[in-house]
Amino acid sequence: MSLGRVGAASALRQLVIASRPVSWINTAYPFAAAYLLTTRELDAVIIVGTVFFLIPYNLAMYGINDVFDYESDLRNPRKGGAHGAVLDARLHRATLWTAGLVCAPFVVFLVIAGSPWSWPVLAASLFFVVAYSAPPLRLKEVPFADSVCSSIHFFSPAVYGLVLAGARWTWQLAAVIVAFALWGIASHAFGAVQDVAADRAAGIRSIATQQGARWTVRFALACYAASGLAMLATAWPGPLAGLLAVPYIATVWPFRSVTDAAAHEAVRGWRRFLWLNQLAGFAVTLLLIWWWLLTSA
Repeated sequence: MSLGRVGAASALRQLVIASRPVSWINTAYPFAAAYLLTTRELDAVIIVGTVFFLIPYNLAMYGINDVFDYESDLRNPRKGGAHGAVLDARLHRATLWTAGLVCAPFVVFLVIAGSPWSWPVLAASLFFVVAYSAPPLRLKEVPFADSVCSSIHFFSPAVYGLVLAGARWTWQLAAVIVAFALWGIASHAFGAVQDVAADRAAGIRSIATQQGARWTVRFALACYAASGLAMLATAWPGPLAGLLAVPYIATVWPFRSVTDAAAHEAVRGWRRFLWLNQLAGFAVTLLLIWWWLLTSA
């Protein structure tokens, strides 16, 4: 590998694309919200932790994925933008090294700043970031485990934020995490549908290649619905967040009978999904502010 031959500017651009900037907020926000709502104060830990889950964590998660999914990505017409980079093969080793080196100082700080209870949570979060894409485990090729592992990528920062801040666990709080986990499982499953053709061509297994596009879309619908129902068990105004499952269901519903041959058409729903996340995040923010005010007295 030679960065000189690739070009520093080109290498940096590909690394940024690989980190999926449009999705940075999806991991940083859960951590920041969980930590802030528990401690109710801004400190160095929330700043460092938020920056970590904003960029380094995503570079590791998606960069490692793009390195080990190279053969599939070459066959996938949606790659090369918000959906991820088709990394120049000469950048593969640099991507892995950069991800590790960028994450390292943040992890050291968080370990020093956190309690022993927080260490295994952070370790597990990082373990699944690697295990999802990299051999020998490569959980993304283990149907069902792929969706669960992907979900862990997104709800584990929230769990880590809660543990790091010393939150008191209640069944209502557990219901929030369960709902978040089900949302993540549904989102991964639906995302896998659009890649059925490319994954099969590259010999990559997934929940969608094993179960078929139609079954997987309906599984995603069921998980989104279960996520909304789980929010009904949370403290007020949490149950209102259950309504946020409706637009996700509406986005996925048109593809409920999609065939494997037409699975690539699900990319239309996935594009809407990416923007829907921003709107849902705004709605969740309003609900969290409401909860903050209700519990500040």
